Amino acid sequence: MPGKLLKDSQHKQLPTVSELRLLQVLWESGEATVEDVVNAHSQRERPNYKTTQTLLRIMEQKGFIAHESRGRVFVFKPLISRKAIDQRSVQALLSRNFGGSPTGLFLNLLEAARVKGKDLDELEAQIREYRKKNDPSGRERN
Repeated sequence: MPGKLLKDSQHKQLPTVSELRLLQVLWESGEATVEDVVNAHSQRERPNYKTTQTLLRIMEQKGFIAHESRGRVFVFKPLISRKAIDQRSVQALLSRNFGGSPTGLFLNLLEAARVKGKDLDELEAQIREYRKKNDPSGRERN
């Protein structure tokens, strides 16, 4: 069952920086050809066509995207959402840098840069909402 092991490991993979850049284009457009992906970047930051084509194939092997043939071109679509990648990234960061502690990550985030009062209010509201959704008794803790 080596195929199953490979498939299970794909569920936790993170895209490389270059792959993430291409995924951003696919998330924004919904679907795109290699040429569309290349042209979605500014002239100065435009990736090489062949490199983009290779990266899209690798991303397909990793299960991040799929393609369908339309005439002579392949149209690529994301198979994984931005939210799923964001969650995987945070889990990896927690595990790698903070011993799995969300509190450690959160405190470092607050200490790394000045956080505006408005943003703190929003975070507090989000924490209250999270507690409401995840507290089985339905009670909010003080």
